[in-house]
Amino acid sequence: MFQWGGLIRILFNRVRLARLLLAVLGAFPTQGIAQAEVVAPDRLSLADAKRIALEHNWDLLAAKSGLDAAAAQLLVAREFPNPTFSYSTARIGSHDNGTGAGNGLWSRSYDTIFAVNQLIEIGGKRRDRQSSARAGLAGAQARFYDVRRLLDQGVTKAYVAALLAGENARRLNESAGLLHHEADIARARLKAGDIAAADEKQIEYNADVFGLQAKTAGAAALQSRIAVEILLGVAQPDGNWVPTDSLAQMAEAIPSANESTRNATRPDVLAAEADWQQSKADLNLQKAMRIPDPTVSLLVEHNPPGGGPPEDTVGIGVSFPLPLWNLNRGEIKSAQATVDKNAIALAKARAQAAADVAIARAELQEAAERCARYHDEILPKAEKVREAVAFAYEKGGASLVDLLAAERADNDARLAAAQALSDTASAGADLKAATEAMPRPNDRP
Repeated sequence: MFQWGGLIRILFNRVRLARLLLAVLGAFPTQGIAQAEVVAPDRLSLADAKRIALEHNWDLLAAKSGLDAAAAQLLVAREFPNPTFSYSTARIGSHDNGTGAGNGLWSRSYDTIFAVNQLIEIGGKRRDRQSSARAGLAGAQARFYDVRRLLDQGVTKAYVAALLAGENARRLNESAGLLHHEADIARARLKAGDIAAADEKQIEYNADVFGLQAKTAGAAALQSRIAVEILLGVAQPDGNWVPTDSLAQMAEAIPSANESTRNATRPDVLAAEADWQQSKADLNLQKAMRIPDPTVSLLVEHNPPGGGPPEDTVGIGVSFPLPLWNLNRGEIKSAQATVDKNAIALAKARAQAAADVAIARAELQEAAERCARYHDEILPKAEKVREAVAFAYEKGGASLVDLLAAERADNDARLAAAQALSDTASAGADLKAATEAMPRPNDRP
Protein backbone atom coordinates (compact mmCIF):
# COMPACT_ATOMS: atom_id res chain seq x y z
CA MET A 1 0.00 0.00 0.00
CA PHE A 2 1.24 3.49 -0.92
CA GLN A 3 2.51 5.36 2.13
CA TRP A 4 1.06 8.89 2.01
CA GLY A 5 2.73 9.79 5.30
CA GLY A 6 6.20 9.17 3.88
CA LEU A 7 5.46 11.38 0.87
CA ILE A 8 4.26 14.19 3.11
CA ARG A 9 7.43 14.00 5.21
CA ILE A 10 9.62 14.16 2.09
CA LEU A 11 7.77 17.22 0.79
CA PHE A 12 7.98 18.90 4.17
CA ASN A 13 11.75 18.35 4.37
CA ARG A 14 12.25 19.76 0.86
CA VAL A 15 10.25 22.87 1.73
CA ARG A 16 12.42 23.40 4.80
CA LEU A 17 15.57 22.99 2.68
CA ALA A 18 14.32 25.54 0.12
CA ARG A 19 13.52 28.06 2.83
CA LEU A 20 16.99 27.57 4.32
CA LEU A 21 18.66 28.16 0.95
CA LEU A 22 16.64 31.35 0.42
CA ALA A 23 17.65 32.61 3.85
CA VAL A 24 21.33 31.93 3.16
CA LEU A 25 21.22 33.62 -0.24
CA GLY A 26 19.42 36.60 1.24
CA ALA A 27 22.28 37.14 3.66
CA PHE A 28 24.55 38.22 0.78
CA PRO A 29 23.98 41.76 -0.55
CA THR A 30 23.24 42.06 -4.24
CA GLN A 31 25.05 44.47 -6.49
CA GLY A 32 23.08 47.68 -7.01
CA ILE A 33 23.87 50.90 -8.83
CA ALA A 34 26.66 51.83 -6.44
CA GLN A 35 29.77 52.90 -8.33
CA ALA A 36 33.28 54.05 -7.72
CA GLU A 37 33.78 57.75 -7.17
CA VAL A 38 34.19 59.67 -10.43
CA VAL A 39 36.91 62.32 -10.71
CA ALA A 40 36.94 64.78 -13.59
CA PRO A 41 40.24 64.80 -15.54
CA ASP A 42 42.45 67.88 -15.58
CA ARG A 43 41.61 68.53 -19.24
CA LEU A 44 38.12 67.70 -20.45
CA SER A 45 36.65 67.74 -23.94
CA LEU A 46 32.94 67.71 -24.71
CA ALA A 47 33.18 64.18 -26.13
CA ASP A 48 34.82 62.92 -22.93
CA ALA A 49 32.23 64.75 -20.83
CA LYS A 50 29.38 63.01 -22.67
CA ARG A 51 31.06 59.63 -22.34
CA ILE A 52 31.54 60.01 -18.57
CA ALA A 53 27.99 61.28 -18.13
CA LEU A 54 26.53 58.29 -19.96
CA GLU A 55 28.36 55.99 -17.57
CA HIS A 56 27.89 57.78 -14.24
CA ASN A 57 25.06 60.32 -14.37
CA TRP A 58 22.70 59.83 -11.43
CA ASP A 59 19.46 60.42 -13.35
CA LEU A 60 20.49 58.00 -16.09
CA LEU A 61 21.32 55.31 -13.52
CA ALA A 62 17.91 55.85 -11.92
CA ALA A 63 16.24 55.51 -15.32
CA LYS A 64 18.16 52.26 -15.84
CA SER A 65 16.75 50.98 -12.54
CA GLY A 66 13.25 51.86 -13.75
CA LEU A 67 13.92 49.87 -16.92
CA ASP A 68 14.96 46.84 -14.85
CA ALA A 69 11.83 47.16 -12.71
CA ALA A 70 9.61 47.24 -15.83
CA ALA A 71 11.33 44.12 -17.18
CA ALA A 72 10.70 42.40 -13.85
CA GLN A 73 7.00 43.33 -14.05
CA LEU A 74 6.81 41.64 -17.44
CA LEU A 75 8.23 38.48 -15.90
CA VAL A 76 5.62 38.68 -13.16
CA ALA A 77 2.82 39.08 -15.70
CA ARG A 78 3.95 35.93 -17.54
CA GLU A 79 3.87 33.74 -14.46
CA PHE A 80 0.94 31.50 -13.60
CA PRO A 81 -0.70 31.66 -10.18
CA ASN A 82 0.67 29.01 -7.84
CA PRO A 83 -1.58 26.11 -6.78
CA THR A 84 -2.53 25.74 -3.14
CA PHE A 85 -2.23 22.56 -1.10
CA SER A 86 -4.45 21.70 1.85
CA TYR A 87 -4.44 18.86 4.33
CA SER A 88 -7.17 18.08 6.85
CA THR A 89 -7.92 15.26 9.26
CA ALA A 90 -11.26 14.59 10.97
CA ARG A 91 -12.64 12.13 13.58
CA ILE A 92 -9.56 12.54 15.76
CA GLY A 93 -11.58 12.79 18.95
CA SER A 94 -13.04 9.23 18.85
CA HIS A 95 -12.20 7.06 21.84
CA ASP A 96 -11.35 3.99 19.85
CA ASN A 97 -9.93 4.73 16.41
CA GLY A 98 -8.30 1.36 15.88
CA THR A 99 -9.35 -0.82 12.95
CA GLY A 100 -8.80 -4.38 11.89
CA ALA A 101 -5.61 -3.26 10.20
CA GLY A 102 -4.17 -2.06 13.48
CA ASN A 103 -3.94 1.02 15.68
CA GLY A 104 -1.05 2.74 13.85
CA LEU A 105 -1.17 6.31 12.64
CA TRP A 106 -2.02 5.32 9.07
CA SER A 107 -4.42 2.50 10.07
CA ARG A 108 -6.67 4.37 12.47
CA SER A 109 -10.14 5.43 11.50
CA TYR A 110 -9.25 9.04 10.71
CA ASP A 111 -10.84 10.85 7.79
CA THR A 112 -7.83 12.41 5.98
CA ILE A 113 -8.20 14.64 2.91
CA PHE A 114 -5.45 16.01 0.66
CA ALA A 115 -6.45 18.73 -1.84
CA VAL A 116 -4.68 20.72 -4.53
CA ASN A 117 -6.44 23.88 -5.76
CA GLN A 118 -5.53 25.77 -8.93
CA LEU A 119 -6.91 29.18 -9.89
CA ILE A 120 -7.59 29.53 -13.62
CA GLU A 121 -7.83 33.01 -15.09
CA ILE A 122 -10.41 33.39 -17.86
CA GLY A 123 -11.80 36.26 -19.88
CA GLY A 124 -8.43 37.37 -21.27
CA LYS A 125 -7.07 38.64 -17.95
CA ARG A 126 -3.66 37.08 -18.47
CA ARG A 127 -3.44 38.50 -22.00
CA ASP A 128 -4.39 42.00 -20.82
CA ARG A 129 -1.97 41.86 -17.90
CA GLN A 130 0.89 40.91 -20.23
CA SER A 131 -0.11 43.65 -22.70
CA SER A 132 0.02 46.18 -19.87
CA ALA A 133 3.44 44.93 -18.76
CA ARG A 134 4.81 45.05 -22.32
CA ALA A 135 3.57 48.62 -22.71
CA GLY A 136 5.13 49.48 -19.35
CA LEU A 137 8.45 48.07 -20.51
CA ALA A 138 8.24 50.02 -23.78
CA GLY A 139 7.50 53.18 -21.78
CA ALA A 140 10.45 52.56 -19.47
CA GLN A 141 12.74 52.06 -22.47
CA ALA A 142 11.50 55.27 -24.07
CA ARG A 143 11.96 57.21 -20.81
CA PHE A 144 15.48 55.83 -20.47
CA TYR A 145 16.43 57.06 -23.94
CA ASP A 146 14.65 60.35 -23.27
CA VAL A 147 16.84 60.84 -20.20
CA ARG A 148 19.87 60.11 -22.42
CA ARG A 149 18.62 62.63 -24.98
CA LEU A 150 18.16 65.34 -22.36
CA LEU A 151 21.46 64.42 -20.70
CA ASP A 152 23.35 64.88 -23.99
CA GLN A 153 21.64 68.25 -24.42
CA GLY A 154 22.28 69.26 -20.81
CA VAL A 155 25.98 68.33 -20.87
CA THR A 156 26.50 70.23 -24.13
CA LYS A 157 24.78 73.39 -22.88
CA ALA A 158 26.56 73.24 -19.50
CA TYR A 159 29.92 72.80 -21.25
CA VAL A 160 29.12 75.73 -23.55
CA ALA A 161 28.15 77.84 -20.51
CA ALA A 162 31.50 77.02 -18.90
CA LEU A 163 33.29 78.02 -22.11
CA LEU A 164 31.34 81.29 -22.30
CA ALA A 165 32.10 82.20 -18.69
CA GLY A 166 35.79 81.47 -19.20
CA GLU A 167 35.83 83.46 -22.45
CA ASN A 168 34.17 86.42 -20.73
CA ALA A 169 36.82 86.35 -17.99
CA ARG A 170 39.60 86.21 -20.58
CA ARG A 171 38.21 89.08 -22.66
CA LEU A 172 37.61 91.25 -19.59
CA ASN A 173 41.19 90.63 -18.50
CA GLU A 174 42.34 91.66 -21.98
CA SER A 175 40.31 94.87 -21.78
CA ALA A 176 41.71 95.59 -18.32
CA GLY A 177 45.22 94.99 -19.66
CA LEU A 178 44.67 97.39 -22.55
CA LEU A 179 43.46 100.10 -20.19
CA HIS A 180 46.38 99.49 -17.85
CA HIS A 181 48.63 100.03 -20.86
CA GLU A 182 46.82 103.28 -21.61
CA ALA A 183 47.19 104.23 -17.94
CA ASP A 184 50.98 103.82 -18.23
CA ILE A 185 50.96 106.15 -21.24
CA ALA A 186 48.71 108.59 -19.39
CA ARG A 187 51.18 108.73 -16.50
CA ALA A 188 53.95 109.62 -18.92
CA ARG A 189 51.81 112.33 -20.47
CA LEU A 190 50.90 113.56 -16.99
CA LYS A 191 54.59 114.06 -16.17
CA ALA A 192 54.99 115.90 -19.44
CA GLY A 193 52.05 118.14 -18.55
CA ASP A 194 49.90 117.06 -21.52
CA ILE A 195 46.90 115.81 -19.45
CA ALA A 196 45.45 116.47 -16.05
CA ALA A 197 45.78 114.10 -13.11
CA ALA A 198 42.02 113.42 -13.24
CA ASP A 199 42.34 111.91 -16.71
CA GLU A 200 45.04 109.51 -15.56
CA LYS A 201 43.01 108.48 -12.52
CA GLN A 202 39.90 107.90 -14.61
CA ILE A 203 41.77 105.52 -16.91
CA GLU A 204 43.07 103.57 -13.91
CA TYR A 205 39.57 103.47 -12.46
CA ASN A 206 38.09 101.97 -15.63
CA ALA A 207 40.92 99.44 -15.81
CA ASP A 208 40.21 98.39 -12.22
CA VAL A 209 36.50 98.05 -13.01
CA PHE A 210 37.29 95.71 -15.90
CA GLY A 211 39.58 93.73 -13.59
CA LEU A 212 36.82 93.30 -11.00
CA GLN A 213 34.38 92.22 -13.71
CA ALA A 214 36.95 89.69 -14.89
CA LYS A 215 37.14 88.20 -11.37
CA THR A 216 33.35 87.96 -11.23
CA ALA A 217 33.36 86.20 -14.61
CA GLY A 218 36.07 83.86 -13.32
CA ALA A 219 33.87 82.89 -10.37
CA ALA A 220 30.97 82.29 -12.77
CA ALA A 221 33.25 80.08 -14.88
CA LEU A 222 34.12 78.01 -11.81
CA GLN A 223 30.43 77.55 -11.01
CA SER A 224 29.76 76.51 -14.60
CA ARG A 225 32.53 73.90 -14.49
CA ILE A 226 31.08 72.54 -11.24
CA ALA A 227 27.67 72.29 -12.93
CA VAL A 228 29.26 70.15 -15.65
CA GLU A 229 30.81 67.87 -13.01
CA ILE A 230 27.42 67.37 -11.36
CA LEU A 231 26.05 66.09 -14.67
CA LEU A 232 29.06 63.78 -14.95
CA GLY A 233 28.25 62.19 -11.59
CA VAL A 234 31.38 63.48 -9.84
CA ALA A 235 31.05 62.77 -6.12
CA GLN A 236 33.06 65.81 -4.98
CA PRO A 237 32.91 68.45 -7.73
CA ASP A 238 35.40 71.31 -7.44
CA GLY A 239 35.58 72.69 -10.98
CA ASN A 240 39.36 72.30 -11.25
CA TRP A 241 39.52 71.23 -14.88
CA VAL A 242 40.30 73.00 -18.13
CA PRO A 243 38.08 72.65 -21.23
CA THR A 244 39.96 71.61 -24.36
CA ASP A 245 37.29 72.82 -26.82
CA SER A 246 36.58 76.44 -27.70
CA LEU A 247 33.40 78.36 -28.42
CA ALA A 248 34.42 78.80 -32.05
CA GLN A 249 34.89 75.03 -32.44
CA MET A 250 31.55 74.36 -30.76
CA ALA A 251 29.73 76.82 -33.02
CA GLU A 252 31.35 75.41 -36.18
CA ALA A 253 30.80 71.75 -35.24
CA ILE A 254 27.01 71.97 -34.91
CA PRO A 255 25.56 68.49 -35.60
CA SER A 256 23.06 68.43 -38.43
CA ALA A 257 19.46 67.88 -37.41
CA ASN A 258 17.76 64.68 -38.48
CA GLU A 259 15.49 66.01 -41.19
CA SER A 260 13.75 62.65 -41.65
CA THR A 261 12.82 62.29 -37.99
CA ARG A 262 9.13 62.58 -37.28
CA ASN A 263 7.97 63.94 -33.97
CA ALA A 264 6.23 60.63 -33.24
CA THR A 265 9.59 58.82 -33.00
CA ARG A 266 11.05 61.04 -30.27
CA PRO A 267 11.55 59.14 -26.99
CA ASP A 268 9.30 61.39 -24.88
CA VAL A 269 6.47 61.02 -27.42
CA LEU A 270 6.95 57.25 -27.52
CA ALA A 271 6.88 57.17 -23.70
CA ALA A 272 3.56 59.05 -23.68
CA GLU A 273 2.19 56.67 -26.31
CA ALA A 274 3.31 53.66 -24.26
CA ASP A 275 1.54 55.08 -21.18
CA TRP A 276 -1.63 55.44 -23.24
CA GLN A 277 -1.37 51.86 -24.52
CA GLN A 278 -0.73 50.58 -21.01
CA SER A 279 -3.75 52.40 -19.63
CA LYS A 280 -5.94 50.88 -22.36
CA ALA A 281 -4.66 47.40 -21.47
CA ASP A 282 -5.38 48.14 -17.80
CA LEU A 283 -8.92 49.20 -18.75
CA ASN A 284 -9.48 45.93 -20.60
CA LEU A 285 -8.14 44.06 -17.58
CA GLN A 286 -10.56 45.81 -15.23
CA LYS A 287 -13.45 44.98 -17.55
CA ALA A 288 -12.34 41.35 -17.62
CA MET A 289 -12.23 41.30 -13.82
CA ARG A 290 -16.06 41.27 -13.89
CA ILE A 291 -15.83 37.66 -15.05
CA PRO A 292 -15.19 35.40 -12.01
CA ASP A 293 -12.19 33.07 -12.16
CA PRO A 294 -12.86 29.43 -11.24
CA THR A 295 -10.69 27.44 -8.88
CA VAL A 296 -10.37 23.74 -9.80
CA SER A 297 -9.69 21.30 -6.94
CA LEU A 298 -8.32 17.77 -6.92
CA LEU A 299 -9.07 15.88 -3.69
CA VAL A 300 -7.74 12.58 -2.37
CA GLU A 301 -9.50 11.16 0.70
CA HIS A 302 -7.88 8.41 2.71
CA ASN A 303 -10.19 6.09 4.68
CA PRO A 304 -8.80 3.46 7.02
CA PRO A 305 -8.97 -0.14 5.82
CA GLY A 306 -11.48 -2.56 7.08
CA GLY A 307 -15.09 -2.31 6.00
CA GLY A 308 -17.17 0.67 5.12
CA PRO A 309 -16.27 2.83 2.13
CA PRO A 310 -13.20 2.10 0.02
CA GLU A 311 -9.82 2.88 1.54
CA ASP A 312 -9.03 5.84 -0.77
CA THR A 313 -11.26 8.03 -2.92
CA VAL A 314 -10.49 10.72 -5.49
CA GLY A 315 -12.68 13.72 -6.21
CA ILE A 316 -12.70 16.93 -8.20
CA GLY A 317 -14.39 20.25 -7.52
CA VAL A 318 -14.74 23.77 -8.81
CA SER A 319 -15.51 27.07 -7.04
CA PHE A 320 -15.85 30.67 -8.14
CA PRO A 321 -17.14 33.92 -6.62
CA LEU A 322 -20.66 34.97 -7.50
CA PRO A 323 -20.72 38.44 -9.12
CA LEU A 324 -23.77 39.68 -7.25
CA TRP A 325 -22.71 42.82 -5.39
CA ASN A 326 -19.32 43.88 -6.75
CA LEU A 327 -19.20 44.33 -10.55
CA ASN A 328 -15.89 46.27 -10.48
CA ARG A 329 -17.57 49.44 -11.75
CA GLY A 330 -15.35 51.76 -9.69
CA GLU A 331 -12.09 50.31 -11.00
CA ILE A 332 -13.38 50.40 -14.57
CA LYS A 333 -14.33 54.07 -14.26
CA SER A 334 -10.95 54.93 -12.76
CA ALA A 335 -9.13 53.07 -15.55
CA GLN A 336 -11.19 54.91 -18.17
CA ALA A 337 -10.24 58.24 -16.62
CA THR A 338 -6.57 57.24 -16.81
CA VAL A 339 -6.97 56.38 -20.51
CA ASP A 340 -8.48 59.81 -21.20
CA LYS A 341 -5.74 61.58 -19.23
CA ASN A 342 -2.97 59.72 -21.04
CA ALA A 343 -4.57 60.45 -24.43
CA ILE A 344 -4.42 64.17 -23.61
CA ALA A 345 -0.80 63.81 -22.42
CA LEU A 346 0.10 62.10 -25.71
CA ALA A 347 -1.44 64.89 -27.78
CA LYS A 348 0.41 67.45 -25.68
CA ALA A 349 3.73 65.58 -26.08
CA ARG A 350 3.32 65.51 -29.87
CA ALA A 351 2.53 69.22 -29.98
CA GLN A 352 5.45 70.02 -27.67
CA ALA A 353 7.82 68.02 -29.87
CA ALA A 354 6.73 69.98 -32.95
CA ALA A 355 7.09 73.26 -31.05
CA ASP A 356 10.59 72.33 -29.84
CA VAL A 357 11.74 71.73 -33.41
CA ALA A 358 10.29 75.02 -34.68
CA ILE A 359 11.73 77.04 -31.79
CA ALA A 360 15.17 75.42 -32.05
CA ARG A 361 15.37 76.04 -35.80
CA ALA A 362 14.44 79.71 -35.38
CA GLU A 363 16.92 80.21 -32.53
CA LEU A 364 19.73 78.50 -34.44
CA GLN A 365 19.14 80.58 -37.56
CA GLU A 366 19.09 83.86 -35.60
CA ALA A 367 22.15 82.96 -33.51
CA ALA A 368 24.14 81.82 -36.56
CA GLU A 369 23.37 85.03 -38.43
CA ARG A 370 24.27 87.15 -35.40
CA CYS A 371 27.48 85.22 -34.90
CA ALA A 372 28.51 85.70 -38.54
CA ARG A 373 27.80 89.43 -38.42
CA TYR A 374 29.83 89.93 -35.26
CA HIS A 375 32.73 87.96 -36.73
CA ASP A 376 32.69 89.58 -40.18
CA GLU A 377 31.60 93.15 -39.47
CA ILE A 378 31.22 94.35 -35.89
CA LEU A 379 34.39 92.97 -34.26
CA PRO A 380 36.81 94.19 -36.97
CA LYS A 381 35.21 97.66 -36.92
CA ALA A 382 35.25 97.92 -33.11
CA GLU A 383 38.88 96.85 -32.97
CA LYS A 384 39.93 99.34 -35.66
CA VAL A 385 38.05 102.16 -33.90
CA ARG A 386 39.70 101.34 -30.57
CA GLU A 387 43.17 101.18 -32.10
CA ALA A 388 42.65 104.46 -33.99
CA VAL A 389 41.30 106.31 -30.93
CA ALA A 390 44.05 104.90 -28.67
CA PHE A 391 46.73 106.03 -31.17
CA ALA A 392 45.15 109.45 -31.45
CA TYR A 393 44.92 109.76 -27.66
CA GLU A 394 48.57 108.87 -27.27
CA LYS A 395 49.43 111.64 -29.76
CA GLY A 396 47.06 114.11 -28.12
CA GLY A 397 44.52 114.03 -30.95
CA ALA A 398 41.63 112.44 -29.01
CA SER A 399 39.96 113.13 -25.70
CA LEU A 400 39.74 110.84 -22.72
CA VAL A 401 36.02 110.44 -23.26
CA ASP A 402 36.65 109.19 -26.79
CA LEU A 403 39.23 106.70 -25.54
CA LEU A 404 37.02 105.26 -22.81
CA ALA A 405 34.02 105.05 -25.14
CA ALA A 406 36.08 103.19 -27.73
CA GLU A 407 37.43 100.78 -25.10
CA ARG A 408 33.93 100.06 -23.74
CA ALA A 409 32.52 99.55 -27.25
CA ASP A 410 35.30 97.13 -28.13
CA ASN A 411 34.86 95.25 -24.86
CA ASP A 412 31.08 95.03 -25.33
CA ALA A 413 31.55 93.79 -28.90
CA ARG A 414 33.95 91.06 -27.74
CA LEU A 415 31.52 89.89 -25.04
CA ALA A 416 28.56 90.01 -27.42
CA ALA A 417 30.49 88.01 -30.02
CA ALA A 418 31.28 85.34 -27.43
CA GLN A 419 27.61 85.28 -26.44
CA ALA A 420 26.64 84.81 -30.08
CA LEU A 421 29.00 81.83 -30.37
CA SER A 422 27.53 80.36 -27.18
CA ASP A 423 23.96 80.89 -28.38
CA THR A 424 24.77 79.21 -31.69
CA ALA A 425 26.27 76.15 -30.01
CA SER A 426 23.38 75.95 -27.50
CA ALA A 427 20.76 76.29 -30.24
CA GLY A 428 22.48 73.51 -32.16
CA ALA A 429 22.26 71.26 -29.09
CA ASP A 430 18.57 72.15 -28.72
CA LEU A 431 17.84 71.32 -32.35
CA LYS A 432 19.69 68.02 -32.10
CA ALA A 433 17.70 67.10 -28.99
CA ALA A 434 14.41 68.23 -30.56
CA THR A 435 14.88 66.00 -33.61
CA GLU A 436 16.52 62.99 -31.95
CA ALA A 437 14.64 59.79 -32.63
CA MET A 438 14.33 56.64 -30.58
CA PRO A 439 17.11 54.21 -31.57
CA ARG A 440 16.08 51.14 -33.49
CA PRO A 441 16.35 47.87 -31.53
CA ASN A 442 19.48 46.87 -33.48
CA ASP A 443 21.14 50.21 -32.66
CA ARG A 444 20.50 50.11 -28.92
CA PRO A 445 23.44 49.34 -26.63
